[in-house]
Amino acid sequence: MRKTESNKAWLLVLPVFLLVAFSAIIPLMTVVNYSVQDIFGPGEAYWVGTEWFKEMLRSEDLRGAFVRQVIFSATILVIQIPLGIAIALAMPAKGWAASLSLVLVALPLLIPWNVVGTIWQIFARGDIGLGGWFVNDMMGIGYNYTADSLHAWITVVVMDIWHWTPLVVLLCYAGLRAIPDAFYQAAAIDGAGRWKVFRYIQLPKLRGVLLIAVLLRFMDSFMIYTEPFVLTGGGPGTATTFLSQQLVKIALGQFDLGPAAAYSIIYFLIILAASFVFYNIMVRVGRGDRA
Repeated sequence: MRKTESNKAWLLVLPVFLLVAFSAIIPLMTVVNYSVQDIFGPGEAYWVGTEWFKEMLRSEDLRGAFVRQVIFSATILVIQIPLGIAIALAMPAKGWAASLSLVLVALPLLIPWNVVGTIWQIFARGDIGLGGWFVNDMMGIGYNYTADSLHAWITVVVMDIWHWTPLVVLLCYAGLRAIPDAFYQAAAIDGAGRWKVFRYIQLPKLRGVLLIAVLLRFMDSFMIYTEPFVLTGGGPGTATTFLSQQLVKIALGQFDLGPAAAYSIIYFLIILAASFVFYNIMVRVGRGDRA
């Protein structure tokens, strides 16, 4: 007997499509509409085509913010991924110590982003902050993140490492716990040392998890806004002004809706292209693991 197929199940998915259309597609189309017009006020819009896109691509401010953004994202990935693996390897595997360590590691992730910026704004101050006092008085370094560009940059990087490395740790810890004990037993029989166990068992099994961690941390770091804005306000000068802060400055500070819309589309396409590359790498790695 032939089975009859019913497509009524799509009706259950229809509300989701409508919600996505309302919350994502319609605002995106509005931004696209603004990006090709010059807005003077309600009902006063003039077609300019790709003029705003050309202006934004020629903008020195955008190029500077993009370079700072790429350097920042690359820096935190280079530091956080190895650090997260090392911490996950050092954490207990079983018992109450494992539960306690997971709770302690996850604590920074529970703190709101604006609170993180405020915490580090106070902590890193040289006059009242414990961190600033230690660096200045105990180490003898003239540290001042509000006046020195390098100090501000280092402070933002350290703050992000403190806040988001736990995410990498939790992902790596879950990946390590998913490795069957049979692999470790075989390695023990062969007399493999700790480095060889890591090199030939743990690291290959963590490839998929690490790619997810890299993708998540790249997207988060490339869209960072609240923490450095609260901590340094993008300064001193433009030392810690990233793409998101530059976008807010154009859209709200200068109220240039057309250029801001074009800027946001370029910003979106950069993140989309990078995420597409990471996704394809993850798919290829997954196929290799199954093979």
